[in-house]
Amino acid sequence: MFDNAFIRNAVDRSAENALDRRRFFTAAGVVGASAGIAALSSSVLTTDRASASPQEDGAVSDAAILNFALNLEYLEAEFYLRAVFGDGLTDSMITGIDPQGPVVGGSKVPFKSAAIRGIATEIANDERAHVAFLRAALGDAKVSRPKIDFTNAFTAAARAAGLVGPTGTFDPFASEEAFLLGAYVFEDVGVTAYKGAAPLITNKTYLSAAAGILAVEAYHAGIIRSKLYEKGLQVPAGKISDARDSLDGPTDDDQGIVSSSGAVNLVPTDANSIAYGRTAERVLNVVFLTPVQIDKGGFFPEGVNGPIVASGNPGSATGPA
Repeated sequence: MFDNAFIRNAVDRSAENALDRRRFFTAAGVVGASAGIAALSSSVLTTDRASASPQEDGAVSDAAILNFALNLEYLEAEFYLRAVFGDGLTDSMITGIDPQGPVVGGSKVPFKSAAIRGIATEIANDERAHVAFLRAALGDAKVSRPKIDFTNAFTAAARAAGLVGPTGTFDPFASEEAFLLGAYVFEDVGVTAYKGAAPLITNKTYLSAAAGILAVEAYHAGIIRSKLYEKGLQVPAGKISDARDSLDGPTDDDQGIVSSSGAVNLVPTDANSIAYGRTAERVLNVVFLTPVQIDKGGFFPEGVNGPIVASGNPGSATGPA
């Protein structure tokens, strides 16, 4: 583990200004009020470059990108926390700018394996920590948790993927195997979302944090893919991958856990063994469960919070980054 002095030096070298460094330290829990963090007023936090609105030059601000990521972290945290503990984020972790919504569905999974229960618990704690970190880093510019629907969205996704029939239902909280398939719906999307967003982040402090979260999400995705393979769930996982690919544009990038030849494919990469990314619009195509341009649906029935709200255009070449 890195000590506080190492973190201080690294952030000092990369942060754009002192305010970015102080906010990053606060989010990371490296220093306390004695370092002057508490002296930052709400007016400062909401008028510096961490505003939740796009920048004046038309580019999307770093805070807009981080808030987009926060929406996804809310989704993942609520899924895993409910699967493990039967309850989600506390009230103090869901407030912010824009309408706050409830979570529909979710319950404790009847895990059979202590190993998979342990994996789910670790991921749940990681996702909760990601929510806390991003909220602290954004300060008063953070968005609240939007409405999330697990019940109807997972069934719609399963029907679209052919996991169940046109009148069937799918509950990812009903069994260990269903949980792994439900987690697979999110994990690869989270990795590609951070990969796609990285080139757009201009602040080195925020970029470093996003890279760190990307690494953790990639670990999560690799673990879930491995467990699906071990349990012989290659076929349903492949159907989920195909369904995601049908939603996010004309390119064929999403990959199942086995290749077309039947070889193991736990690490989805391009020909250069580089992970691919999705634009924010393409991420929303997947979580809204639609190949067309809309601003709500699927797992976010009332939309996401923040400036980035619309999925991609049908047939557009704006695909993975």
